[in-house]
Amino acid sequence: MRLTRKRLCSIFIAVYCLFSLYAAYHVFFGRRRRTPDAPLRGLRKGVVPVRERRGREQSTLRSEEWNPWEEDEKNEQQHRLKTSLQILNKSTKEKKHFHVQIWGKAAIGLYLWEHIFEGLLEPTDVTAQWREGNSVVGRTHYSFITGPAVVPGYFSVDVNNVVLVLNGREKAKVFYATQWLLYAQNLVQTQRLQHLAVVLLGNEHCNNDWINQFLKRNGGSVERLFIIYDSPWINDVDVFQWPLGVATYRNFPVVEVNWSMLHNERPYVCNFVGTVYENSSRQALMKILEQDGSDQLCWVSAREQWQPQETNESLKSYQDALLQSDLTLCPAGVNTECYRIYEACSYGSVPVVEDVMTAGSCGNSSAYLNAPLQLLKSMNAPFIFIQNWKELPAILEKEKTINLEEKIQRRKRLLHWYQHFKTELKMRFTNILESSFLKNNKN
Repeated sequence: MRLTRKRLCSIFIAVYCLFSLYAAYHVFFGRRRRTPDAPLRGLRKGVVPVRERRGREQSTLRSEEWNPWEEDEKNEQQHRLKTSLQILNKSTKEKKHFHVQIWGKAAIGLYLWEHIFEGLLEPTDVTAQWREGNSVVGRTHYSFITGPAVVPGYFSVDVNNVVLVLNGREKAKVFYATQWLLYAQNLVQTQRLQHLAVVLLGNEHCNNDWINQFLKRNGGSVERLFIIYDSPWINDVDVFQWPLGVATYRNFPVVEVNWSMLHNERPYVCNFVGTVYENSSRQALMKILEQDGSDQLCWVSAREQWQPQETNESLKSYQDALLQSDLTLCPAGVNTECYRIYEACSYGSVPVVEDVMTAGSCGNSSAYLNAPLQLLKSMNAPFIFIQNWKELPAILEKEKTINLEEKIQRRKRLLHWYQHFKTELKMRFTNILESSFLKNNKN
């Protein structure tokens, strides 16, 4: 037993001596020395080489050494840090992001965000109480919030610039939109917001006088108004036209273009899926299709009463009609502009648009040469415009003479135009907000 203890003690003492010798060697002989033939080229007097400074940052032992140039080195580091910060601040100032938050309180907000801005929303569940997303266009950083939980006074406002998306189509919607405008106007007056713009789904007859009081030119807080339909107010100064878009309230999706959409033969020449109102041009359209026998060439599904919501089956059927038809018939409803125009574009089905003015206060052909559909025409929409559905049989007859390759090229042109249309709107929207809000900031 004693022998074993003696051996253990001897081993311990031997290990201790070896460790001590190893440590002593590194302390006295292990330090790296600069060779005489390694000149310090370009080094100012009193400044320690960068390589040596990095060595001190990495070695605790060497940081404890006395440095005869320590004070000069500190001054040099402070000077470099100050210069770097000045350059960074200048760069940041020049590239500073302009922040805008969009409050989506109408379904058209989803067309703006998901289709035009190609933005994503979290969560993806369309029934969620609160959904949000972010997107950057140039130097403008957009955030988007929507959902039933977005209620005046019940969410934090931590931005200076807001775009409010509202529905003003009916009296009940106008009351709801007015409450939002009063809330936003109060935020501006109490300096919790600096700038306010509105995207408005206007009345189909262009009777939108209720919002006049909120425009900045009339003493309100709305600096820029983007309005749907051919309003006579549009001046491209503080009121701009905005597209109706697809029926996002019916869950019409963002459509991804694929090979078959472009190249497959489509079994139907045209389609019409919609409500046929009494004493409307839609009744005349149905008669022409039946009399000419064209209803056999076209996918026709008419109903007598408008249905605000789609079932999964009806939405799928409608999308199939667009995908499997070369043309989509777009008769005028209460207004000439309808969701069907943009939905047809999504599937590469050429809209055949009834180019007539509807009743109401919207722009008329005597005052506005491009009305109706001024925005689409100004951007050279590749549609087929007709004045009367009596022109349809000749159009359908001509379709029979167009071969598949020509149709493929036509689809490509339409889809390319529609993508360009959305991109152009995104850039216009951003430029208008930047030129307005930033200009007013300088003033």
